[in-house]
Amino acid sequence: MNGQLGTDETARSTTMILAGKVLGTFSARKGQSGMPRPKVEKIRLIEGHGIEGDKFAGGESHKTVMIVGRRPYRMAEELEVDLEPGSLGENLLFDFDPHEFAAGTVFQIGEAQIKIVEACTLCKHLAIFDKRLPRLVRDHRGLYCRILSGGEIRPGDQVIWKGREL
Repeated sequence: MNGQLGTDETARSTTMILAGKVLGTFSARKGQSGMPRPKVEKIRLIEGHGIEGDKFAGGESHKTVMIVGRRPYRMAEELEVDLEPGSLGENLLFDFDPHEFAAGTVFQIGEAQIKIVEACTLCKHLAIFDKRLPRLVRDHRGLYCRILSGGEIRPGDQVIWKGREL
């Protein structure tokens, strides 16, 4: 799917197209630190709050969920950098590249809906895995999303592209 699809829309489309699926769910609980972010069986998104139990919940509401695709992990593999899922700090790992979609894109996963808000900034802490990693994944590290409606998300759930909301 081309991420430019729907970039001229001014309101959310009613179109529902399968974008891919969730490969993994990750959450750093209060009191946990370090990377990779721990893999969990499921996450529960709470509108206006964040991920239930996550140490970053209740913070900046437009940055409560971080999504990442497989691409940066494949890039690391090509350089023989051993990077396990969760190492980029994501909450949701997708089997497609969410960077192909513009800000404002809305995804539905089960009952939950999230909207891409902005790209993550380059984190130098990724150098703990390999000094080349921050520069390698800088354009694909992840995207911050706002929760539009809450719900539970598990690996294997379908990710539906619902259009774009400005």
